[in-house]
Amino acid sequence: MLQKNRLLTVLGAVTLWSVPPVLAQTLDSFFTKEWAYQLAQDPVEASTLGERRYNDRWQDLSLKAVQNRHAHDRAVLKELQGFNRAELPIADQLNYDLFEREYQLKVAEFAYGGYRIPLNQRGGIQTAHELADLLQFNTVKDYEDWLNRLRRFPVYMDQTLGLMQEGVRTRTLLPSVVMARVPAQVDQQLVPTPEASPFYKPFRSFPKDIPPPEQARLQQAAKTAIQTRILPSYRKLKTFLVQKYLPASFASVGVWQIPNGDKFYTLLARKYTTTAMTPAQIHELGLAEVKRIRGEMDTVIQKVGFKGTFAEFLTFLRTDQRFYYQTPEELLTSYRAMSRRIDPGLVTLFKTLPRMPYAIEPIPAAAAPDTTTAYYQQPAAGGSRAGIYYVNLYKPESRPKYEMMALSLHEAVPGHHLQIALAQELGEIPNFRRYGGYTAFIEGWGLYAESLGEDLGLYIDPYDKFGQLTYEMWRAVRLVVDTGLHHYRWDRQKAIDYFLANAAKQKLDVINEIDRYLVMPGQALAYKIGERKIQELRTRARSRLGDKFDIREFHGVVLGSGAVPLDILERNVDNWLAAR
Repeated sequence: MLQKNRLLTVLGAVTLWSVPPVLAQTLDSFFTKEWAYQLAQDPVEASTLGERRYNDRWQDLSLKAVQNRHAHDRAVLKELQGFNRAELPIADQLNYDLFEREYQLKVAEFAYGGYRIPLNQRGGIQTAHELADLLQFNTVKDYEDWLNRLRRFPVYMDQTLGLMQEGVRTRTLLPSVVMARVPAQVDQQLVPTPEASPFYKPFRSFPKDIPPPEQARLQQAAKTAIQTRILPSYRKLKTFLVQKYLPASFASVGVWQIPNGDKFYTLLARKYTTTAMTPAQIHELGLAEVKRIRGEMDTVIQKVGFKGTFAEFLTFLRTDQRFYYQTPEELLTSYRAMSRRIDPGLVTLFKTLPRMPYAIEPIPAAAAPDTTTAYYQQPAAGGSRAGIYYVNLYKPESRPKYEMMALSLHEAVPGHHLQIALAQELGEIPNFRRYGGYTAFIEGWGLYAESLGEDLGLYIDPYDKFGQLTYEMWRAVRLVVDTGLHHYRWDRQKAIDYFLANAAKQKLDVINEIDRYLVMPGQALAYKIGERKIQELRTRARSRLGDKFDIREFHGVVLGSGAVPLDILERNVDNWLAAR
C-alpha cells in the first residue's frame, strides 16, 4: 500500500551520497528485478496495481508453484546478503533492512502453511469477479484479456481446491462457523444464465469505438466461457465445500488449532505490530486501554445527561432510531457529505496533500452481509484509478450515524487515502516500499487520523465524540479479543460478549468483526499498537519543541518515508527532533 522511493535527505539533514552511486544503482536493479518477478507471480495483484501485462491470467496456485516461490524467496535473501550493507548510502541501508525484514518474515511464515487456506468468508475465488471492477475496459484487447481469464478459470479453481485439500490433510483449516458462510457466497455465482453472472458485467457495455459486430462476438464468447468454464467450476467448489471441507473444519475457534499454531500466532503478532511484544503483553495492554477509554466514555455520557448504567446507554444507542438511516441511499448520501466537511480543514494539519482523489462507493451487495462496515482500495499505480472508500449499505438501520465521522476520517482523509496516496507520490523509493508497507503503521495512522477530528473541530456533537471513542474502544477491544481467541483459547461467544459489553457497536458488526479476527489472526493487533506509537511520538515532539512544535511538520515527518516499521518511525522522528 505504500510507495517507496529513495530518500534524498534523511530527517536530520544527513548527506546520503557518501559512496559512489553505482552501489545504490546495483541495489536498485536488484529491487527492480524482484519487483518484476513478484508481479509476474501474482497477476491479480499486478492488475490491481494497474499493471496490464498480466491481465489475461490468474496466479498459479499449484503446490509446485507455491513451493517454487518459497525457494525463490530464500534465494533472494541470500542474494541480498551479497551486497555490503555498510557501504550503501543511508537511504539504501534502510531499503536493504526493510526488504530483508519483509522476506525473512515471508520465509518464516511459510513453514506454518497459511497458503493452504486460500479463501475465507471475506473473499477468495468465490469473489474473483470483483477484480473486473478495478480494471479498465477500453479496447478489444481488454475484453479478450478478461475472456482469457474466464477460459483459464477451471485450472485456477482446481489449484485452489488442491490447496484446500492440502489444508484438510494437514489440519491447516479455519473454523466451521466462518466457513459455513462461504457456500451461500458461491450460490451467488450459480446463476441461471451466463448473462446474469457477475463475470459478465464488463460485456454489458462497450466503448463506442468498438463496432457492434465485435461487441456481439465478445458477448457470445463470454457467454460460452461462463457456461462451460465458470459455472462448472463453481459447482465443483460448492460440492467440495459442503461434502469435504466443512465437515473437516474446526468446531472450535483460534489459530492455535493448526500445527504449531501457538508459535505461528506469536510470529503473526510480531509481524503485524512490528514489535517484540508477546501475545500476553498485548492482552494486558488491551485491558488497560479498555479501562482508560471507558473513563472517557463515562465523561461523555454525563455530558449528554443520560441517567442509567453504561450497558443501558449502549442499548439506547443501539435502539434509538434517531441514530440510524432507514435506506441505503440516505446512508450513502451522508457518507459522501462527510468528505465535504473534512476536506477543507486538512491544510491546517498537512503541508502536503495527495494529488490523487478518492471516491466513495458501496461495498458490492453480494459481499456486504459478510464483511465489515467499510474498507479502502488504494489507487492504481500510475494514476489510472483513484482511491476508493467502500462503505457497507447492507441493513442501514444497523449502522449508527455517530460512527460515520470517525470511520470516514480513518478510511479516507486524513486516514488511509491521504497516507497511501502520499506514499505512492513519494520520490525515488523502490516499488516494494511504494506499494507495500506495514500494517502497524498503515492502520495505526488510520486510527490516529480518527483522533484528528478533534483538531479539525468535527466532534462538536457529543454523540460524534462518543462515536470516536467507540472506534478507539473497538481497537482496544481487538487487543483483548484477538489474543483471547488465538492465545488464551477463548470461545467465539466469549469474544462477542466482551466486545458488546465494551463498545456501542451493533451486534451484526461485532459478529462480523470477531469472525474477521478468526480468519486474520494477529492483524487486528496492529491498529492500537501503531496509533499509540504515533501519539507517543507526537507528545514527545510537543514536549521537546514547546511553542516551536508545528503539527504540519510533525505529520510530514511521520508520513515522509511511507509506511515503515514502528522502530524506524521512532528513529525518523528522533532524528528530526535532534535536527531541530
